[in-house]
Amino acid sequence: MVDESGLNIETTDITDETPIIMGTNEYEMIELFRKINVSRPIALTLACLAKGREVSSQSIEMVAGLRQPEVSVAMRYLRENNWIDIREEKKSKGKGRPIKLYKLTVPMDNIVSTIEQEIIHESRLVLQNIQRLKLIA
Repeated sequence: MVDESGLNIETTDITDETPIIMGTNEYEMIELFRKINVSRPIALTLACLAKGREVSSQSIEMVAGLRQPEVSVAMRYLRENNWIDIREEKKSKGKGRPIKLYKLTVPMDNIVSTIEQEIIHESRLVLQNIQRLKLIA
């Protein structure tokens, strides 16, 4: 994530020591998702998962600057669309809940195509309503 000063913020995923970095492509992806009315949490979460790695919700929170409930809402949407796989991993030290790890199971271009089809469908409904209004008026 880039903070307000423009510096990259990195975090390390629990299963992979490589830092998760949001670069130019991810930020452009987020901006474009937002322009087509994809919610901010979903856009940020998709950008975090776009590289195809398994990522913890905590890593998504840190990199994307989201709160835990926002990540949960985004994950629910992704899960309902069957776009992610969820795996639980026990913590190596201490007690507590297992850590949930998420990974996209569908290529990003398929996700974009699905969103495109939803937008086309919604637009057709809006146009039908406009045509009805013209007939009534």
